Amino acid sequence: MITSSNEQIDDTKLDITLRPQNFGEYFGQEKTKKNLRILIDAAKKRKEPIEHVLLYGPAGLGKTTLDKLIEEVLYPAMEDFKLDIIIGKGPSAKTLQLDLPRFTLIGATTRLGAISSPLRNRFGVINRLDFYENDEIESIVHRSSKILSAPIDSAGAKTVSQSSRRTPRVANRLLKRVRDFTQVNDSDTITEELCRAAFANLEIDELGLEPTDRQILRTIIEKFNGGPVGISTIAAATSEEIETIEDVYEPFLLQIGFLTRTPRGRVATEAAYKHLGIKYDKEQDKLF
Repeated sequence: MITSSNEQIDDTKLDITLRPQNFGEYFGQEKTKKNLRILIDAAKKRKEPIEHVLLYGPAGLGKTTLDKLIEEVLYPAMEDFKLDIIIGKGPSAKTLQLDLPRFTLIGATTRLGAISSPLRNRFGVINRLDFYENDEIESIVHRSSKILSAPIDSAGAKTVSQSSRRTPRVANRLLKRVRDFTQVNDSDTITEELCRAAFANLEIDELGLEPTDRQILRTIIEKFNGGPVGISTIAAATSEEIETIEDVYEPFLLQIGFLTRTPRGRVATEAAYKHLGIKYDKEQDKLF
């Protein structure tokens, strides 16, 4: 899925190439940047490491994935700056304690609730990264286009931004695809027209929705009268995994107001009907 915010195999090299090297190159997330600057500047004046920092939010917004932890080992390291190493097994096992220099652990996760409370409480600073505004994404696209030697005009950058699902990783991935399309068409500059033609080939609409996004919405609307319908039923009807729907497709559909969650299940909104060109019966709202 091109507009998935989850990291894909070919993203690693791209992310390294396009990743900002300092705050000045990092567009968006102004509140978080401001707080981190204060934290860093104050720590520098005290000549101390900053407190442990945990960043969380949807995928692709500027975090590095935080994988599985061996939490018991991290607790003393984060709290007392000591590392306990067990040597041997059984009754003869011995514990060797190593003193660590003061350090700062910076973690990132898409699911804050998946981190246990004891570990979460050891982070002195916890910040949420939010979806980007379109003008911020446009700035990212212009910067990335220069790095990729793929000139793009303002209208082209705006078009990429509008289909990026407000996510930098998606914007950069789309930029690569329109760069390919532009080169194949022997053009020197990525324009709005070329972007729209490329997205039409990829079946990506002006909001960044792909066929699976639309299939999920149409399934809820056409097979289940707009909902409410349970996530497991949606997964069965669309032949998608529950986790894929919850992690990849649903967050953005909720963000743009095409889906709502109710105690009885998911419901397609009037905005979703309009986007798909399906007549919306206002009377059905009275049923929920």
